[in-house]
Amino acid sequence: MVRKKQNKTKAPFYVIVFLLVFTGVFLGIQFFTKTGIFKIPGIVYYDEGLGEEEITLLQTIFTDEINLDKDVYISAWESFEKPEEKNGEFLYQIFVPVADFYDARTDISEYADGEFEFINIDELDFTKKLLSIDEKYYLDNFDAGAKFRILSFTSEKYDEEIKPLVEEVMTKVFPQKDTVLTFAQTGVTALSRGMNAKLNTIGDATYFAEKISDFLSGFDLTHTSNESSFTDYANSRNICSDKRFINTLTAIGLDIVELTGNHNQDCGDEAARATIDVYNENNIQIVGGGKTAEAAAEPLKINKKDNGITFLAYNLSTGGATYDNTPGANQYYEENAINEITAAKERGDFVLVDIQYYECSVYDYSYENTACDYADSSAGDQIGFFRHLIDLGANMVVGTSAHQPQTFELYNQGVIYYGLGNLFFDQIWWPGTTRSLILGHYFYKGKLLQTKISPSIYDSSMQTTLMNKADAAWFINRLAKVRP
Repeated sequence: MVRKKQNKTKAPFYVIVFLLVFTGVFLGIQFFTKTGIFKIPGIVYYDEGLGEEEITLLQTIFTDEINLDKDVYISAWESFEKPEEKNGEFLYQIFVPVADFYDARTDISEYADGEFEFINIDELDFTKKLLSIDEKYYLDNFDAGAKFRILSFTSEKYDEEIKPLVEEVMTKVFPQKDTVLTFAQTGVTALSRGMNAKLNTIGDATYFAEKISDFLSGFDLTHTSNESSFTDYANSRNICSDKRFINTLTAIGLDIVELTGNHNQDCGDEAARATIDVYNENNIQIVGGGKTAEAAAEPLKINKKDNGITFLAYNLSTGGATYDNTPGANQYYEENAINEITAAKERGDFVLVDIQYYECSVYDYSYENTACDYADSSAGDQIGFFRHLIDLGANMVVGTSAHQPQTFELYNQGVIYYGLGNLFFDQIWWPGTTRSLILGHYFYKGKLLQTKISPSIYDSSMQTTLMNKADAAWFINRLAKVRP
């Protein structure tokens, strides 16, 4: 019997094929995937321009456990104009120029050296003075007036690899026009006496606001303390307003009228009530006064752009307050102030308190008299009383009775502006009474970022306008030097 010879090479052939395929796949994986033992992972390169804090943050993202397929280069650069962010670029920080709170300067050059510093926008608050850069104020335009720091990520696989890692961490929210509440607060307005006579000559009440209307109406909220009521009996001798003067107020975009003044009843209760109706018809909110004592005492609660403000206004002066069902100003009572401030703080609101206090009347016809610059120039203890309101919990106290501006100060976690002067009035014979301080408040996420002082002035034309930069710096410095 003949036996067939067995084929002993068949099994080893398949084994060899298998081993070759396995080896090829294995080696392919090692060479062509980022986890392979022969594959060099992507490297993270940190530019020397990056700060230590930035590198520390980036290293929490690109840890040793992260295996990149491609290298990534991270760098930083700065600009005085907000750049348009390209793919792989993130606005990481905004640095704004600030000086001491009492510094008279308002503006610096892009290349200036001096007593100021750049701070992170997150650190800005009202205790520092924000400066503009080459006339560009960051809180007014948000695209200039600051140094904008950009972090840039460059990689061949940015969208696939890097973007998912960094986008959430690097994307930040900064103050913008739609999130910052701007609030202009002005002093005494008394559209009366000589202004009535002027109006009869001019015929158009918007004339008086012509040079200031664009500035004031540009704020989200605009306030003034109006001391005169509208009536048909207004003339060149009384503190009553021609009814056409409502057009002066609407021309400046008035949103809030304060009625703590001591002259709103000069033309009678009927005129005072009718004037309140005119404000209501023009959607102008009222604080510190009303048709009755109960209405006058009602706080004005402002909730806008994620900011809560309680606005309280009181009369503590020579008259004008209501105690019953007659119209008038909100009389100051200590118990009421304590309760209202406490309730506002419990709501988490910023508390703004305006006071119609005793006036300084040391005026002079022939030269600049600085007596009224001082906060202690009025009857009574003005400094002690205003500071007491801060001690009760108010964040800001503002005097709205002074016919010429007074000094200002930081005090015990708050800020005080003792007197704002005349925004609109006919007092042209005393140099001091033709000026005022316009306070431009900037609120963000319930916090007062800044109050910008813009001095105004009028002359025999009775047209209010902003002071030029040099005069404004001189005047702010004059007031700051006599602070308590």
